[in-house]
Amino acid sequence: MKAIRCKAYGPPSSLVFEEMDGLHPKSDEVVVQVKACGINYPDTLIIQGLYQFKPELPFTPGSDFSGIVKSVGEGVKHLTTGDAVFGFVTYGAMAEEVVVQANACFHKPENMDFPVAASFMIAYGTSYHALKDRANLQEGETLLVLGASGGVGLAAVELGKLMGAYVIAAASTDDKLALCREYGADQTINYGKVDLKSAIKELTNGKGVDVIYDPVGGNYTEAAFRGMAWEGRYLVVGFAAGSIPKIPLNLALLKGASLVGVFWGTFAMKDPKANMQNAITLMKWYGEGKLRPHIHKIYDLRDTPKALQEMIDRRVKGKLVVQM
Repeated sequence: MKAIRCKAYGPPSSLVFEEMDGLHPKSDEVVVQVKACGINYPDTLIIQGLYQFKPELPFTPGSDFSGIVKSVGEGVKHLTTGDAVFGFVTYGAMAEEVVVQANACFHKPENMDFPVAASFMIAYGTSYHALKDRANLQEGETLLVLGASGGVGLAAVELGKLMGAYVIAAASTDDKLALCREYGADQTINYGKVDLKSAIKELTNGKGVDVIYDPVGGNYTEAAFRGMAWEGRYLVVGFAAGSIPKIPLNLALLKGASLVGVFWGTFAMKDPKANMQNAITLMKWYGEGKLRPHIHKIYDLRDTPKALQEMIDRRVKGKLVVQM
């Protein structure tokens, strides 16, 4: 099989496209013939050795995937050879085959094509877990989404609106915000042009926002926190800006606010039943036409480095997909 390999930490241009031996499942695993792999911002960090964990070199990056079950390990009961599936792994999906824990692999709906399926689980799984399980977002509350045009951000905008929130989308360009409005945002903030805290206060008549969804970090975090309402919840999702911010903790005290970590991958492994229930809800909403992943562009597997570089350069709206 062919795969993208990271043999030394570095930029996307250092990745290698090469032939590898086929894979075999162990107990409670399946091997999936990959049809498509979604690209997520952590992929750009893992290959540079900048993520929360560092896989042993060499390794194959890639987490979101869709494909066909090729072989099934002992103990797997809900999947059989030939099933069309989608799911997630910690890394390994940017290849023609991937080994997957069976409880992280789901049947693909017939009306969902492979590129869409490969764009779905991490973006929507992360955002729904964040808003439902970590923020307890309520109908009528105000939700601010930073980095709102990215994969997880756009999913948060869409889900927040579906869950009954008043959604404010914040991003760095007007064309990105136009896409957010298409996905349900009630108001938008271009934080490349205006002061974020002041804009939040203006749009909420001085009250502030109840929930902040932040996959960006960097310089926007403190300004956003200062725009939070009493008993607000600040969701720490990621650090796409490249730096981990430091927040004066007196802000949490003064606002009676909660700073809440969101690590969907660990949640999915530690509580697979709850994650499965979330996935069932998301699949139901997709089947009803209430969710529609936005695919920015599809690349061939050998062009994965170009796709990763496009994400690093912040030119992506929604999701990038690598197709086998």
